[in-house]
Amino acid sequence: MDDYLHALLDGADFSRFFAPDVVWTTMETGEEVRGRDAVRDLIGSLHREVFEARPELVSLVTGDGIAILEAVFDGTHTGTFAGIARTGAHVRLPYCMAYDVSDGAITALRSYFPMTALTARLTEAGRSVDAPA
Repeated sequence: MDDYLHALLDGADFSRFFAPDVVWTTMETGEEVRGRDAVRDLIGSLHREVFEARPELVSLVTGDGIAILEAVFDGTHTGTFAGIARTGAHVRLPYCMAYDVSDGAITALRSYFPMTALTARLTEAGRSVDAPA
């Protein structure tokens, strides 16, 4: 997990730590993304396309076949997200990730990210951007 997190934070190829059939689940919505490339693209998009963001690591707990990460999403909204055009808003939201690990590869990621709160903040920021001066 340490090597995966270093690769993610350093902009290196973090997908090499995923099993070919890895599954990402957004727990709040139930949305699933399957496959190494698709999960890599989702994470990359959230950190470099839709937001200019960097996770701030708070804690990491690992056990036999599982890891739990607590972090803060710190980013600026730079692209369309959930139908909301770029607002330039800066957001900071705490979240957790649960990982299943087997034979040295991440097989599942469960994202406990506050999507409703993020969407609400961006919607409000979008109203501010669109308001007449």
